[in-house]
Amino acid sequence: MHVLAFNPLSADGYLSSLGAFGVFLVLFAETGLLIGFFLPGDSLLFTAGLLCTTTSESGVHLNLAAVLPAAVAGALLGAQVGYWIGRRGGRPWLERSDNRHLQHGVLRAEEILTRYGQGKAIVLARFIPVVRTVLNPLAGILEVPGRTFLLWQAVGGVIWSVGVTMAGYALGSSIPSIDKYLLPIIALIVVISLIPLGLELLRSRRHGGDAERPADRRRENHTRERRETQPTSENS
Repeated sequence: MHVLAFNPLSADGYLSSLGAFGVFLVLFAETGLLIGFFLPGDSLLFTAGLLCTTTSESGVHLNLAAVLPAAVAGALLGAQVGYWIGRRGGRPWLERSDNRHLQHGVLRAEEILTRYGQGKAIVLARFIPVVRTVLNPLAGILEVPGRTFLLWQAVGGVIWSVGVTMAGYALGSSIPSIDKYLLPIIALIVVISLIPLGLELLRSRRHGGDAERPADRRRENHTRERRETQPTSENS
């Protein structure tokens, strides 16, 4: 019955079943495996921080000394695995996926890399759902230097995992009897964590296919140049 009732989108479900190991498992899958793009990374971290200060209705109470290392380890190891997958041939895997959200995440990750550069993009991607899943293998596909990726994914991973967890811990420590409001707070955090994704989807609808047009133009120009040079070479 517990297995049937388990909700993979629920942060509380992972924490109730697996505790701090659930934090590691979700972050590893979300940042390292493309199938983990739907997992509740932000809400899980915030909820875990809250549960280090109180006990949920299901009797879950976590230890901050166990949650923080689990969060950091999951975020950093997951990102490295994602990068390794990309280096080993992740492009066909990405192209075979027909998931609309995942494909949009790929386009957005490429845009962020182009706009902000490698270091800043790797750090910023941690705070955008779906993008933080696909940017790591994409960095491997685009052959971002290993040392560069390791440095900036570590910086971004620590800031994100520790920062969001400590935000939940700080809120739980500052509000007496916060366990009475735990469910509404978790629901609010889930909504907040989905805002960046919603903004990305809205942005993509407004701009339509603009992200693909520059590449299309480059291919058309290259084809036109080849056609123009062929007669010249034949006449000579």
